[in-house]
Amino acid sequence: GFFQSYAVEVDVKDASNATCLYAKWMMRFLIKYETNSSDYKNTTLNLSSSVTHNGSVCGNDTQAALLAVQFGEGHSWSINFTKTNETYQGDFISFTYNTNDTAVFPDAKRKGPITIVVKDIMRPVQLNNVFVCHNTDSFEAENVTQIFWNVTVQAFVQNGTIGKKESRCRADTPTSAPTVPPTIANITTASTTTLSPAPTTAPKPVENPDTGNYSLKSGNKTCLLATLGLQLNVSQDKPLLININPKTTSADGACGNTTAILKLNDGNSTLISF
Repeated sequence: GFFQSYAVEVDVKDASNATCLYAKWMMRFLIKYETNSSDYKNTTLNLSSSVTHNGSVCGNDTQAALLAVQFGEGHSWSINFTKTNETYQGDFISFTYNTNDTAVFPDAKRKGPITIVVKDIMRPVQLNNVFVCHNTDSFEAENVTQIFWNVTVQAFVQNGTIGKKESRCRADTPTSAPTVPPTIANITTASTTTLSPAPTTAPKPVENPDTGNYSLKSGNKTCLLATLGLQLNVSQDKPLLININPKTTSADGACGNTTAILKLNDGNSTLISF
């Protein structure tokens, strides 16, 4: 798989056994740690097949809701939610990893649990709406990159029923693209001005994709540059070739100290993430 990790599903109940907090998501962690030889190694921490959610709290008008999970050899992750009269939002994310887990942190110099707390970047969501984000999102703090995808969450669930309206993240929202004349890069056939029968010769192969220049900024500085041509070869009953047109493709993503994500959106429902 592209990401080898398990999906987590947490359904928190209140005193009447009604759902008050629901979440289903996938995540993994890229961690840089110091070894006994004083050099640094990068490791990946994935969720295990066995996840508990001890300590999760429903929340109310005066108390924050808390979604907390524990997994592996002493690792845990949590996020708290607060609400106003009309919206709810994530406030802080706390992640604890245990370097005593030698399978993940071999030869770690610092032993024991290490906790980092970061402010969540989730936008406010209308009450009774479900926050959904299928695309990959990530952020980095203190040598840890947290990566999330296929996220579905609703805090302060009303009447024990998950809402039917969705609030999508920015990564799932297609961006508008300028209108450009059709080119060989974005069409597979061309119309003609004659009514004569089509030739019986084999169709001309799709040309190589145009090369695009894509970049990301971190503050005022460019942190990622990519120059590439992209062609997708979709295997199905009728094979499909798609050339990504740089004229209609926008770049988004994020840069960190040890990782970067480049997201390309061609404005025609094709999303590619590196």
